[in-house]
Amino acid sequence: MERVAAVTSDTDRLARMIWDYHHLNHALEQSDLILVLGSHDTRVAERGAELFLQGWAPWILFSGGRGRLTEDWEETEARVFARIAQSRGVPEEKILIEDRSTNTGENVLHARALLRRHDLDPQRVLVVQKPYMERRAYATVKQQWQEVEVIVTSPQIPFDAYPTDEIPIEEIISIMLGDLQRIPIYAERGFQIPQEVPPPVWEAYEKLVERGYTSHLIRNGDRGSAGDAGDKD
Repeated sequence: MERVAAVTSDTDRLARMIWDYHHLNHALEQSDLILVLGSHDTRVAERGAELFLQGWAPWILFSGGRGRLTEDWEETEARVFARIAQSRGVPEEKILIEDRSTNTGENVLHARALLRRHDLDPQRVLVVQKPYMERRAYATVKQQWQEVEVIVTSPQIPFDAYPTDEIPIEEIISIMLGDLQRIPIYAERGFQIPQEVPPPVWEAYEKLVERGYTSHLIRNGDRGSAGDAGDKD
C-alpha cells in the first residue's frame, strides 16, 4: 500500500484540477452504439443503462474482462455490467458482451470484432467510462477506431460525491495520476492520439506524485500495453 500525504485542502485543490482536465464535457448526440468500458466502478454500467433507456442509441455493448482491481470478481466486468443494465430494464436482446479485453485498447479492438460478427457498422459511438478516464478513453478510441465519430460521457457525479468506501479519495487521486501520466507516454507509443496537457495541470500532477500518490504510475522499464488504464495494470 502506498504511503501518501493526508488529503489537505491544497491536495484537494490539485486533485480537482486533474479531475476537471480529465473531463471532456461532450454534449450527447443520437448515436448508433453505446460502448460501455468495463472497470471496478459499477456506476459506469448504471450510466450506460440510463443512456440506453433514454434512447440515445439502439444497441449497448459492454466490454471488459478482468483487470487489476477486478481480478477477484466472480464474473467478468462486462457480464457484471450487463446484469446491472438488465436489472434496470435494458432488454437482453439489445445487449452485446465482449469479455476478453484487459485494457482500453483491447476494449476497442475486441468490440469492433464483435460488431463485425453481428453485421453492425456504427458511425457514431457514445463511449461511457469513469469521469477521470474520459480523456484517455477518447484518445484511445480515436487512435484505434479512426473512422467513427466519438462522444464520451461518464457518471454524472461531482468530485465531492465520487469517493466511496470501496473507492476512497486516496485511490481516486492515484488512479487519476496514472491516467494523466499515460496521456503523453501512450501518445508517443502510438496507443492514443496526442493531447495537450496544460502546464498548471502537469504541475499539479508533479506535486501530488511528490506527496506519494504513485501506486498507479508506470514504473521505469514498464512499457504498458495499448491503452491500458491506471486501474487495469
